[in-house]
Amino acid sequence: NGLVDLGILNCTYEEALGKNFDGEYRKFFMHGTGHMLGLDVHDVGGGRQGDKPGPKLAPGMVVTVEPGLYFAAWRDDISVPQKYSGIGIRIEDDVLITEDGPVVLTEMCPKTIDEIES
Repeated sequence: NGLVDLGILNCTYEEALGKNFDGEYRKFFMHGTGHMLGLDVHDVGGGRQGDKPGPKLAPGMVVTVEPGLYFAAWRDDISVPQKYSGIGIRIEDDVLITEDGPVVLTEMCPKTIDEIES
C-alpha cells in the first residue's frame, strides 16, 4: 500500500499486488518473501510458485521472512523520487517451526533505524 500511497506506483492496491502476487510492486521487489533454510542458504523445497502452493510447514523446518524494496537507479522502466533512487533495503528473519508455533531465531537482531545505526 505504501508504494501506492507515496505515488511511486500509479495504480490500485489490487493492481499493485496482482492476481498471483505478480503485480506492479514486482518492479521494486524482485525476489520472494522468503525461502527454506537448511543445509544450503536457499534449501530445497522452495515456496509458492504462481498458483502452486509451497510445502506445508512442519516442526523442525526453518524458513526465512525477508521483505525488501529496491529502487534501482539503472532501471529505465521505473520512476521514483530522487531521494529514493539507488537505494534498497531487506531485513531478514529466520523462523523455526515448532510443535508450539513459530520461533523467530533472529528476534534479537537490530531492525529499526536507531538499532541499526547505534
